[in-house]
Amino acid sequence: MAFLLFSCFIFFFPVFAQTQPTNFIFNGFNGSESSFTLDHGASISRPSGALQLTNKSRYTIGHAFYSEPIQILQGDQSSSSSSFSFSTTFVLAIVPSSSGRGGHGLAFTLSPSKQFPGAQAGHYMGIFNPENDGSPSNHIFAVEFDTVNGHNDGADSDGNHVGINNNSMNSIVSRSASYYINNTEKMEDMVLESGDRIQAWIEYDGNHVNVTICPLNISKPSKPLISYPIDLTPFLQNTMYVGFSASTGEKSSSHFILGWSFSTNGTAPVLDISKLPMPPSKEKDQSSYDRRVIGLIAALSTVTVLLLGILVYFTLYKRNVRSENLEDWELDCPHRFRYKDLHAATKGFKQSEIIGVGGFAAVYKGVLPATGTEVAVKKITQTQSTSHGLREFVAEIESLGRLRHKNLVYLQGWCKKKNDLLLIYDYIPNGSLYSLLYDQKHGFVLSWGQRFNIVKGIAAGLLYLHEEWELVVVHRDVKSSNVLIDADMNARLGDFGLARLYDHGTDSHTTNVVGTIGYMAPELARNGKASTSSDVFAYGVLLLEIVSGRKPVDSRNFFLVDWVMECHQMGRIVDAVDTELSSSYVMEEVKVVLLLGLLCAHPKPEIRPSMREIVRYLNGDERLPCIDNWDSFDSTDGNYSMFLETISSHTITKSYRSSSTDGISSSSINTGR
Repeated sequence: MAFLLFSCFIFFFPVFAQTQPTNFIFNGFNGSESSFTLDHGASISRPSGALQLTNKSRYTIGHAFYSEPIQILQGDQSSSSSSFSFSTTFVLAIVPSSSGRGGHGLAFTLSPSKQFPGAQAGHYMGIFNPENDGSPSNHIFAVEFDTVNGHNDGADSDGNHVGINNNSMNSIVSRSASYYINNTEKMEDMVLESGDRIQAWIEYDGNHVNVTICPLNISKPSKPLISYPIDLTPFLQNTMYVGFSASTGEKSSSHFILGWSFSTNGTAPVLDISKLPMPPSKEKDQSSYDRRVIGLIAALSTVTVLLLGILVYFTLYKRNVRSENLEDWELDCPHRFRYKDLHAATKGFKQSEIIGVGGFAAVYKGVLPATGTEVAVKKITQTQSTSHGLREFVAEIESLGRLRHKNLVYLQGWCKKKNDLLLIYDYIPNGSLYSLLYDQKHGFVLSWGQRFNIVKGIAAGLLYLHEEWELVVVHRDVKSSNVLIDADMNARLGDFGLARLYDHGTDSHTTNVVGTIGYMAPELARNGKASTSSDVFAYGVLLLEIVSGRKPVDSRNFFLVDWVMECHQMGRIVDAVDTELSSSYVMEEVKVVLLLGLLCAHPKPEIRPSMREIVRYLNGDERLPCIDNWDSFDSTDGNYSMFLETISSHTITKSYRSSSTDGISSSSINTGR
C-alpha cells in the first residue's frame, strides 16, 4: 500500500511542480534592473524610470525580457492538460524622431529564448530574419503594434495597426489601431506613434486571444479591438520568456514601455497610472498650424524677439558664457551641463574630491545640486602646447555619448569652459577592476563567481561595440583599469578617449600605435593598425589577469601571457589561478577562461576568435576549438616578451593612473591620433 501511494505521488508530482503561477507588476522600472535582461539598444532611462527599447537611431534593435522563464504549458504538450492562460497589461509610447512619421513598431513577445540570433531590424522588429521568418521551429507568439506597413512588399508605407503573429511577421489577424467607445459599436481611431501614453491589454483564456488598446486617460473598453479564436499550445514550448522587442529602419522612433504587469493566474494586476513615467514629448509639427496664424504670430513676435535677444545678450550670455563660442563638433553632442553646477557639485573642484588622476585629466566625485545625483566629473585641461586633451574629449563625446549598453559606462553629458574640458559620467561606487585586484586596502578578494560574471560582462560590452552598434567601435585601450565595477558587481567598460569608429564592412584607417604596455597586440608594432582583433588580444590578456591576479607585465623578465602558456605546456594550467582563491572556483570554468585567454592573445590575428564567438564559448553554447600546435607562440611573429622588448620607448610611454569614475583607471599611451 505504501509503495502504491509513493508511486502515485511520483506520478502526480511533476504536474503539481509545474503549476506555480507567475505574477509581477512594474509601475515604472527604476530599481528593477535585476529583473530584466536588456540587450542591443534597450535601457532604463534615468531618472524617469521608463524602459526604452530603442533610441532614434536608424536600423537599431532593442530587447527587454523578464529574466526568469515562465512555466507556460503543463504536462504533455499534446494533451488537454497542456492548456494555459495568461493576462498582461502595459503602457507604451512611440515617439517619432521628428515632426514627420517614424518607424517601426514594437511587439509583446513569448519566446523560448531571450535572444534572437541573426534577427534584423526594420519590418522584422528584431525578432526574425528572411531565413527563419515563418519557420514552425521558431515557437514565437507576438502581438505587434506597428507604425509601418510594407513587410514583404519592398516598401515602407504608412501603417498604424495591431496584429497577432505566430512564428512570422505576417500577421494572422490585424486591425487598424482604434478602440470601441464603451457600450457602443462606435470606434475611435488612435495614432500609435503620437508620443502619447497608450495602454494595452492582451488576454488568452486557452481558446481566444483578446487585444485591447485605448488612451491612458480612459477606462478599459468593454469590447476588445481583436478577439481571435486560436489554440496557442502547438506554437509554444513548456517554458517561455516574456518581454518586448522593437526596431527602427530607414525611419526611426523611440519606443518606450512605461509600466507592465503580467499574470498566469487570472487577471494581470492593475497599473497605478499616477506612478508611471512620462515619455519625452514630440516636437510640434509646424505644418499642422494654419499658415496665416504662423505669419501673424511671426509678425507680432519680431519686436519682442529682438528685445529679448538684447536682454539675453547683456544678462545670461555676458555673465555665463563670457564670449565662449560653440565649435562645429559641439553642435551634435549630448547634454551640456552648466559649469557653475559642476563647480558646486565638486566643491569647487576641491583636491579632496579627486578619485583618479591621469596624464591629461583628473576625475572628481560630485553631487549635482539640483537632483542630488552622484556623478563622476572628468576634467581635462587643454594647454596650448598639446591638442591631445581636446582630441580625447571630442572622441569620448562622439562615441560614448551615443552608446547605450549595460556593460558600458554611461556618459551623462559634457561642459567646456575656456581650457577646461569636462565629461560627466555615472558614479561607479566600486571603482576599477584594477583597484579591486591589486589594492589591498579594500580588504576583500573577488570570488570566482564575481570574476566570471565580470569576464562575461566585458565580453558583452565589446560584442556590442564590435558588431551590434550602428558603427564598429575599436576601443584600443581595453585593460583592468578601464573596467569599472558597479554596485551589483557588474563590469562596465569605460574611457573611450582612444576609441575609433568606422562603418561595418570596412577597415580601420588608424595607423598610430596607441594603447597600454602588456595589452597591445604584436601586429601593432608592424603596421600600427588597430582593429577589433587587437581589442580581442587585449581582452585575452585581461582574462589571464582576472584569473591569475597578476599584472600583464610585472617586471622586465615576467610577461603574463608567456607564463600562462608555460603552465599550459607543462600540463599545469591551473597553477596560474590566483592563490587568493584557494580552491574556491569551478575547475571547468577556470580552464575555459585561461585557454580562451591564450587563444585571444595569440600572436597571429587570424587565429583569434571574434567577440561573438567568445560570448558563445563563455556561455557554454560552443566548445573551445582544439589548438593542436601552440608552438606558433614562438614562430616568426616572436613571443610576446620579444614583442614588448622591441617597442621603442619613444613610441610608447608607461600608463598613468586615472579614471572615468574612481580610483586607478584610465591610462592611455599615445603618440598622436
